[in-house]
Amino acid sequence: MYINHEEVYELLEEGKKATREEIINILEKARKKKGISHKDIAALLQLEDKELEKEMFKVAGEIKKSIYGKRVVLFAPLYISDYCVNNCVYCGYKKCNSFNRRKLTQDEIKEEVKILEKMGHKRLALELGEDPVNAPIDYVLESLDTIYKTQNENGNIRRVNVNIAATTVENYKKLKDANIGTYILFQETYHKPTYDVMHPNSLKSSYEYHLNAFDRAMEAGIEDVGGGVLFGLSDPKFEVLSLMMHNEHLEKQFGVGFHTISVPRLRQAEGVTLENFPNLLSDEMFKKVVAIIRIAVPFTGIIMSTREDEEMRRDALKIGVTQVSSGSSTGVGGYKQREEGKSIEQFKTSDERTPIEVLNWLLDEGYIPSYCTACYRKGRTGETFMGLAKTGEIQKMCEPNALMTLMEYALDYGDESTCKKAEKLVMEEAEKINNESIRKFINDGIIKLKEGQRDIYI
Repeated sequence: MYINHEEVYELLEEGKKATREEIINILEKARKKKGISHKDIAALLQLEDKELEKEMFKVAGEIKKSIYGKRVVLFAPLYISDYCVNNCVYCGYKKCNSFNRRKLTQDEIKEEVKILEKMGHKRLALELGEDPVNAPIDYVLESLDTIYKTQNENGNIRRVNVNIAATTVENYKKLKDANIGTYILFQETYHKPTYDVMHPNSLKSSYEYHLNAFDRAMEAGIEDVGGGVLFGLSDPKFEVLSLMMHNEHLEKQFGVGFHTISVPRLRQAEGVTLENFPNLLSDEMFKKVVAIIRIAVPFTGIIMSTREDEEMRRDALKIGVTQVSSGSSTGVGGYKQREEGKSIEQFKTSDERTPIEVLNWLLDEGYIPSYCTACYRKGRTGETFMGLAKTGEIQKMCEPNALMTLMEYALDYGDESTCKKAEKLVMEEAEKINNESIRKFINDGIIKLKEGQRDIYI
């Protein structure tokens, strides 16, 4: 198996012996943005010197800025069913929790999508529990079709990433044909003894079947896959090193590793008591995890949800995070029920700000909020995307596309203040671009957007 537990333990033990000079050399190597070895990652994970840790954060920030610039991608989750046959110890949807289960009808999905479109969202992450009877793959496919076909005024969902349970090659082919974006799946924990304890007597009990899901997805033609663990279940150092081993395996087998890595931290949920989990991460350790992932896989997106509060999201954006959710509800039908009542949530969120509040916050922090989905629709995925990213060519597309989606959002959903702030940023950033044709694309695009055209991209 490519997640070799003994090798992870040995690397982490060896990492404790790294000298100050060796750490400095690792960070210098990291600045070249070609990744670092498993041994190097282990050494950074064991780092306790605060001065060197500060330098590590600085290097991670430099790497992020040089590749992603000021862009931050925005999205929202959409939960459509909380039926689940599993008893995952950490999850509010666990089978043993007693509450009225619900799955949305297609009409209810339309309602949720229209609410999300009114918020300005263009990219969703589809979420549901595992239940082959109540929420089979055909339900997922029908729901995807509904989402893409639902339009509200100027709003439309242009990309749906899908986070569903590990399944078969045949089902992954169906998802591919349904035009999904990234297929997302969290291993939850790579530590097999912990995995077994956390997933008793259920469809999710097989560590190996779950682990090899991305192999089956990529065999089915899905080029972009997103991994992650639920930090807090096991030793975070073990998890990060294992994530990198998994990424390496995919690169060897399919030519490309994770398109994104998510970094959810364990949170309070229905029937979940945090006191029962001894591996909860401190904020400081969590930031180290984000920085080390950024250093280890420079061109992989890092996703942070509203599990984290404003302060943590601010810090994490500086050292590695590239995508954040906004205005999220983690309950089935939660967007409609937000003002009317309360649904059972999969976990508790920490950032309750609206999408427009998050957008203005990002603008004030000096970022370019992006709703871009162009790469998916232009076929810039998998190895093609990574090739463009590693040569820097992708920035010629990403930055102007981000600016166009920001301007579009401001015109459709922003107040006068937001519109002025967004247009000022767009014009300033356009002036900094050396390529005359790209500057013209942006300036012409602003005129077209004001005239009513939408979805302008390279």
